[in-house]
Amino acid sequence: MKRTICIVTGTRAEYGLLYWLMKEIESDKNLELQIIATGMHLSPEFGLTYKEIEKEFRIDKKIEMLLSSDTAIGISKSMGLAQISFAEAYDELSPDILVVLGDRYEIFSAVSSAMIARIPIAHLHGGEATEGLIDESIRHSITKMSHLHFTANSEYQKRVIQLGEQPDRVWNVGGLGIDNIKKLKLLSKKAFEDSIDFKLNKKNILVTFHPVTLEQSTASQQFQVLLNVIDTLEDTTIIFTKANSDTDGRVINSMIDEYVKTNNDKSVAFTSLGQLRYLSALQYVDAMVGNSSSGLAEAPTFRIGTINIGDRQKGRMMADSVINCGSDTKSIQKAFDRLYSDEFQPLLSKVKNPYGDGGASKKIKDIIKAINLDGIVKKSFYNLEVK
Repeated sequence: MKRTICIVTGTRAEYGLLYWLMKEIESDKNLELQIIATGMHLSPEFGLTYKEIEKEFRIDKKIEMLLSSDTAIGISKSMGLAQISFAEAYDELSPDILVVLGDRYEIFSAVSSAMIARIPIAHLHGGEATEGLIDESIRHSITKMSHLHFTANSEYQKRVIQLGEQPDRVWNVGGLGIDNIKKLKLLSKKAFEDSIDFKLNKKNILVTFHPVTLEQSTASQQFQVLLNVIDTLEDTTIIFTKANSDTDGRVINSMIDEYVKTNNDKSVAFTSLGQLRYLSALQYVDAMVGNSSSGLAEAPTFRIGTINIGDRQKGRMMADSVINCGSDTKSIQKAFDRLYSDEFQPLLSKVKNPYGDGGASKKIKDIIKAINLDGIVKKSFYNLEVK
């Protein structure tokens, strides 16, 4: 009898990380893949990215949850709507195991419903730290509701065990994003330029900036400072990818639209580049700029710089290619000076990505295929020895 693996995805970035795991499951004759699409995938505002999924896979359920508001109240209501709908979906699909990635609020709702339904849960990319985000609490909460854990490096593996999870249920498999880089045939420079209908310049940067959700009303101020700094860069093409549906994300996206409208000779913006264009872009830019986790997890493999602004990713493992800076004008300007300095540039050729060299998708598939699920939902807390 086939084991049914249900994967939940709510964002373009998360789907990109899960893609090769989905392929691994789909191609295994002893497994059946189920997919639930939710969150930003179903929103016209965020590009209706479920259509990208449907080019490759069958979506078994679409769960509408996003309200028109990205306020704290709106997001809390969205989480409630999602939990109700996930409960109904699981009752209909009856998966043997649920697989989720990361730390977003829609995943919290998905996992909460699965826990109540006594469905075994496999959590990917747990144990990470992002001290500036509400995701920090959500991620660790998902860990405590989950039964199998797949981390991106050994430090995160130790942290999951520190949270009381049994060591024989925690595997360090490396970062899923590396599989995309290794397996996708990325675009040539000309093909990439044609795909975005824009020419690259002598210098090029990719900008992704998300709200810092544990700070009040800072999104517009912080992003305006960044816009002011990058506006002074000479001979530079700026490629923006828009913010997600976190609190105040729409503020940032509106500012991007206004900037590109008045600077269309040197900037271009996308709600979603998709994995192929996004990773292809990393081949040709000098740096990833902003506060996205991709600047830490994927960019180092391309041996380009990352300018990581503010506290959103504080606590994550970082390669030597990452330049951390504050969100003020002086700090960001200093970071750009370092990026293009004769001291920093030679370091990039020697950068090692702390999230591994690929292969995570197959490792995860092999484990969730073979592991005995009998009684797995009954968890016992693992106590570290106190010395």
